Amino acid sequence: MNNEHQPAEAGGGGLKSVRILCHGRSAPALRLGLDPAFRPSRAMEQLRELLNSNAFWGQGRSAQDLRRMVNNSAVCVTAWKGRTLIGFGRATSDGVFRGTIWDVVVESTVAGQGIGRAIVETLLRSSALANCERIYLMTTNSADFYKKIGFQTNPSQILMLKEKSG
Repeated sequence: MNNEHQPAEAGGGGLKSVRILCHGRSAPALRLGLDPAFRPSRAMEQLRELLNSNAFWGQGRSAQDLRRMVNNSAVCVTAWKGRTLIGFGRATSDGVFRGTIWDVVVESTVAGQGIGRAIVETLLRSSALANCERIYLMTTNSADFYKKIGFQTNPSQILMLKEKSG
């Protein structure tokens, strides 16, 4: 089920025409390639193009892996301008203790207009994250953006990583 939210800053720029959709667990409409009006739009292909063009960390992901990623997410949020996907974010969560925000990306031509903020705030309001004791995210170069939304660095925790071998 989709819940629509307009960005808080919808009064400025071209954001009045941007639709923010909150997709429930596994985001079936998104995985089926549908736009906000449930018309075929190659949504998953658009997601792949969005990541390839706007996120160094998301380049080269296969269509099959993206479908699996979306299917296993507790919530996905998409931003649309007409039938064009211009933003995305997702989260995994147990709904009580921990949630993690992943893969927030906005088309570079509309960056800085409040779309990323609207995506993150919609994720935070979602039933998957709203009651979580702690919400985590990792970022390489957008810490200042997330600090403006209320996230803070946590020096008492250490990010550990185990990469897939081979």
